[in-house]
Amino acid sequence: MSFSPIALLDYAGVAVFAATGALAASRKQLDIIGFLFLASVTGIGGGTFRDLILNVPVFWVTNRNYVLICAVVAVLVFFTAHRVESRYKLLLWLDAIGLAAFSVMGAAKGLAITGSPAVSVITGMLTATFGGILRDLLAGEPSVLLRPEIYVTAALVGAAVFTAGDVSGLPSLVSSLAGFLAALVVRGGALKFGWSFPSYKSRPGRRPEDIP
Repeated sequence: MSFSPIALLDYAGVAVFAATGALAASRKQLDIIGFLFLASVTGIGGGTFRDLILNVPVFWVTNRNYVLICAVVAVLVFFTAHRVESRYKLLLWLDAIGLAAFSVMGAAKGLAITGSPAVSVITGMLTATFGGILRDLLAGEPSVLLRPEIYVTAALVGAAVFTAGDVSGLPSLVSSLAGFLAALVVRGGALKFGWSFPSYKSRPGRRPEDIP
């Protein structure tokens, strides 16, 4: 059985994001059901949001392998997470890999369905970030969006590089790999070196009780 580069990135992205969800469950010392739930929400959440926006059949409903991947990963992490010294650090790096894979996968699906490069970049960004946002919200972890390092921008870069390559007629393998590496380098650099944009420095907003 052969798989296209996009399909391989899709399966890999689901598996890696599911692992981050299960790692978040391990940090909260949840039971196996909690592992299965967080792994599934994280692994398929971004793609579900994308498909709903594109008004197409949700990918894991038509292909149950995705749910199976989430379940297998959740069980594996349940029995092995205690061996990892720094689970939050591993979570962030696996999240970076999943973000890179899903930025390409989401962009590819958006481009294939709509033919619009702009929609492609947006669906790539949403697919890559929404699962991680849900994971942190449900697990009570510090949100990746509220960390100082670049996050959403990495997904945008990966989606844009893939889209540019695909529209230019590059082979699928080349444009997919270029998009994946671009997103991973930006997000990895942000984690390693603390790359970030200047933060808002002006006067903070007033509290509701201070407004006359």
